[in-house]
Amino acid sequence: MPAFGYIEVSGSPYEAGHALGRFGALAVHRHLMQTAAWRDVMRSRGTPIAAALAAHVQQRFPRVWSELQGLADGLRVPFDEVFLWNCRGDVWAASPDGCTTVQLPAQSSSGSATRISHNEDGDPGFAGHCAIAECRIDGSPRFAAFVYPGSLPGHTFAVTDAGLAVTVNNLRQRRIEAGVPRMVLTRAVLDASTLDEAVAVLRDNPRAGGFHLTLAHRASPALLSVEYSAHGCSVHEIAQPSLHANHAIHPAMRGFAQVVTDSSRERQRRGDALLNEAREAGCAPDPLAILADTHDASLPIYRADPDDPDDENTLATADIVMGASHIEWNVYERPGTPPRYRLIDGHRQTQDAPHGCEQGRGEGAGGA
Repeated sequence: MPAFGYIEVSGSPYEAGHALGRFGALAVHRHLMQTAAWRDVMRSRGTPIAAALAAHVQQRFPRVWSELQGLADGLRVPFDEVFLWNCRGDVWAASPDGCTTVQLPAQSSSGSATRISHNEDGDPGFAGHCAIAECRIDGSPRFAAFVYPGSLPGHTFAVTDAGLAVTVNNLRQRRIEAGVPRMVLTRAVLDASTLDEAVAVLRDNPRAGGFHLTLAHRASPALLSVEYSAHGCSVHEIAQPSLHANHAIHPAMRGFAQVVTDSSRERQRRGDALLNEAREAGCAPDPLAILADTHDASLPIYRADPDDPDDENTLATADIVMGASHIEWNVYERPGTPPRYRLIDGHRQTQDAPHGCEQGRGEGAGGA
């Protein structure tokens, strides 16, 4: 069974959310709702912070609110539970979302293009139940994004027909704050037409939890690293090959109260060392080799151990190359294998549907 499938959803925000709910329903009922993570997050049901988070979404992002309503109905799970699960990193510092991103800015001397390569690390219980979702949502640019059962698109990696590429890394925030949930902000980013608009979504709204985003746009030479939380929003332009794991590293975020796991600390250290080795050797780094690294058997960059200390495994790897007229990207199931999917902007390069692909307006796969 492949590590992830390919689905197509379309329609109104509610219809698209409903399709994503139907797609993920089986895994949510059989796996997610039985986990300790789900139980921990559900402890915030009916609390003032849950009500405040909901109010911010309704007031500022009604289209995303509608997607969440459709998602809950498609999953056949009460809305307040689905909403809280999509606020998991806002109410719970141990949220099981990982990831590592290699950031390579364009180099005029060598003619290389901006490149973003990303390991998507998540709950290994979702292996075989995730997908690349090609979304045509009314009022939004078409985009393709890696999606988990029960979650909005936008908090993993995605590319849009408007020219935006986004990868997201978890930051484990200790303080609970009222604001727009972090996964709602990253979903809203996918509606941005420009790099400035994407940054404005993160900078100009009250923020609850924290994320790190790598952002690029085919109309801009800039490659941005953005760390945000209730503490602040820090934007850095990447000038040399860099790597980001799962803790805030920008100087402006020094006051950010966060959990830094051993895995995140070691992946950052090892990735920085590999980039430095390439720099000293005068050669271009190989981002896919870095993301496949298992030098530290207990705390590797590529994570496949069922006993991973953060309860996360690498479920997919995306390799995104920015062009002036389009974005070409590949998505891999595991290192050293051909890509499972090749895409241009927000759609596949080929039209033959892989096994398990569901198509149609407002349609998805699954059931509980």
